[in-house]
Amino acid sequence: MGNHRSGRGLAILAFLVSLVALGISLLAYREAGGGRALEEQVRILQGALDAARRETAAGLDRLERAVRPPDGPGRGPAELKR
Repeated sequence: MGNHRSGRGLAILAFLVSLVALGISLLAYREAGGGRALEEQVRILQGALDAARRETAAGLDRLERAVRPPDGPGRGPAELKR
C-alpha cells in the first residue's frame, strides 16, 4: 500500500513539473514573437488572396467581353444558335 501512495505522489509531481514546463514554453514562444509571426503570415496571405481575386475578376471581365458580342446583353452564343 505504501508503493501505491508514492506512485500517485510521483505522478502528481510529474504533472506539476509538466505544467511548469508548458508555462515556460508558452512564455518563450510569446517572447520570441510567435504570435506576431502568425499574424504576419495571415496578412501576407490575405494580400495574395485579394490580388488573386482582382486578377480573377479582371479575367472574367475579359472573357465576358470576348464571349458577348458588342450588340448588347442577351446576344450571347446561346441566343445566336436559336
